[in-house]
Amino acid sequence: MRRITLVCIYICTALLQAHAQTKSVDLTHLQFTVEEAPEWSALLKRNTGWFGGDGIYTIPLNGVENRHAGLNGKTLFIFSDSMIGEIRDNAMVPGYKMIHNSAAILEGDKPVKDKMKFYWGTDADGKPESLFIPATPQTAPSDYYWLGDGFVNQVNNVTYIFGYRVRNVSTGAFGFREVGNTLIKIQGGAPLSFKEVKQMDTPFYLTDGKDDIGSFGAGVYVNTKAAGAPKPDGYIYIYGVRGMAKNLLVARVLPANFEDFKKWDYWDGTAWVGDIDKAAPVTNSVSNELSVSALPDGRYALVFQHGGMSTTVGMRIGASPVGPFGPVIKLWDCKPDLAQKTYVVYNAKAHPTLSKPGELLISYNINSVEFIKDLEADPNLYRPRFIRVKFR
Repeated sequence: MRRITLVCIYICTALLQAHAQTKSVDLTHLQFTVEEAPEWSALLKRNTGWFGGDGIYTIPLNGVENRHAGLNGKTLFIFSDSMIGEIRDNAMVPGYKMIHNSAAILEGDKPVKDKMKFYWGTDADGKPESLFIPATPQTAPSDYYWLGDGFVNQVNNVTYIFGYRVRNVSTGAFGFREVGNTLIKIQGGAPLSFKEVKQMDTPFYLTDGKDDIGSFGAGVYVNTKAAGAPKPDGYIYIYGVRGMAKNLLVARVLPANFEDFKKWDYWDGTAWVGDIDKAAPVTNSVSNELSVSALPDGRYALVFQHGGMSTTVGMRIGASPVGPFGPVIKLWDCKPDLAQKTYVVYNAKAHPTLSKPGELLISYNINSVEFIKDLEADPNLYRPRFIRVKFR
């Protein structure tokens, strides 16, 4: 088992002065160890039904985001592109299919395979299909969803998930483009029925008409007492990522106003404002999927893949849900997972409710730019891997 022991000492005086309006905390010392979490990686190594996917956000179905799920907890896993079929004799059996999103529900807080049930849709012929298919006024016939983060709103008992509306624009590994942002609404927490789903277009897709695009929903932090937040202010914090620099933006809204988009506010670097165009980056070089989690000592851990797509799982420590965030701490080097030059790593994030006290369970995705070719040689390649950070 790979294990890395780190003692990080850094000084953030300049950042604290630059964000003087934010209450400062001591960001000078941090001690932790990092190791593989092979039992969680093995949970998603499967040969029948769902056998591959990326994305992987986790949502506690009781809405308590900041506490361990416990033996009676139920956790919703949501995936983007997913492989459905069968692996036999280390080869994909003909008839497999890639769909654009799927889900699973894990009962309890342990990575036990028979406690996890997967969900996807079926088409008219009974073949696997995406669980969520775009059906909003702004949807084009060829659009599909990749999934952002979500949460259970305890005010109205609705599970909200951000859906990134994606469209293929060319051939090749990166021949796609996000074209819109949608809110997927599932009535109820646990038990959850994927048959009661509504969708609504949102104004949270950002573009200049060229390449400077972005979207909110990359991460959600529920800072409410009901969600178990250690320092609740009553708001839902929603994180967005924009541009090639992977700039991190922050919005917030009260739970009761979540669907009233005019009541959302955005951090402009100094204050909360109602104009989305004035949202200012709080840091950069993050990834399009990420997480913000409360730490036991009152600080916040921003976890991401450094620069969007790299071999480094990164973390920045913040004084509040909007920062200031310190420099990048390199948690983990994913190079040993890249058995072939065509393999890529991306979109690390933490899963607090599946983490033991004093720890953060973190996933990262592995894929290939030669997708089917490499899956034929290594059919279990395309699935998240896990590490755990133990804070001292």
